[in-house]
Amino acid sequence: MLNVEFTYSAGLSSQLRPDDRPDVVFSGRSNVGKSSLINKLCSRKGLARVSSKPGKTATINFFDAGTFNLVDLPGYGYAKVSKVEKLRWAELVEGYFAADRDIALVVQIIDMRHKPTADDMNMISFLYESGIPFIIVATKADKLNKTEYAAQLELLTETFAGYEGVELYPFSALKGDGTGAIMDAINAHLD
Repeated sequence: MLNVEFTYSAGLSSQLRPDDRPDVVFSGRSNVGKSSLINKLCSRKGLARVSSKPGKTATINFFDAGTFNLVDLPGYGYAKVSKVEKLRWAELVEGYFAADRDIALVVQIIDMRHKPTADDMNMISFLYESGIPFIIVATKADKLNKTEYAAQLELLTETFAGYEGVELYPFSALKGDGTGAIMDAINAHLD
């Protein structure tokens, strides 16, 4: 498990601080279980704030993980946010990826219960075309029965078949399923 401490939040790309350590980045749409995944990987309940209101994380949050930074991007795709706020989020995230940072891995998070959204696919295509290393974590796996789980796993495997070498990890925050495999993937990209 990761031993991390909160460092700072950036609400604008101009607030990003230079750092020579690699970044492990967590990205996904609002309410996908990003905070729950981070908390499970760090064995800490309240490190990344879990909210019942989507769109709560409006900043990029940085955590010191010793040899690397854990970076929590704001969730995308939440409809009930003003246009001005959506533009600020876009500037912030685009500014992060445009900054000359050492990105070791992006953990791209989707909801296993649903087909990936257009926003999910846009993000995955951006990462793939940019050559940024990433894995896909499908959260909320525990909310599916065995038949649904198998069907969704097949759907997602087919959906991502065109992205050569990209690995998919089903994950359950409730049961902890997938935690070890995700940690192994993070460590492999840091080495």
